[in-house]
Amino acid sequence: MIDALIVVLRWLEQILVLLVLVKIILSYFMSPYHPLRVALDKIVEPLLAPIRRVVPLVGMFDFSPLILIILVQLIVSLLIGILSRL
Repeated sequence: MIDALIVVLRWLEQILVLLVLVKIILSYFMSPYHPLRVALDKIVEPLLAPIRRVVPLVGMFDFSPLILIILVQLIVSLLIGILSRL
């Protein structure tokens, strides 16, 4: 049971990281009103908004997606560490 939960956590981590990366890449090439971008924004923006409130833009660069990816990986690693000890 715990092994299955660990697999699901890793799977969700990979999907979320992939969604963030796709959002970043598509933001350079696709209109913000395209249905795919709108759908991605509905998923990713609620996670990025709190980070953007804390971490300001550095020039033209937005580091909030990078911070989100690192936080997701850290949280999943901590959860897996806790689950593997049960």
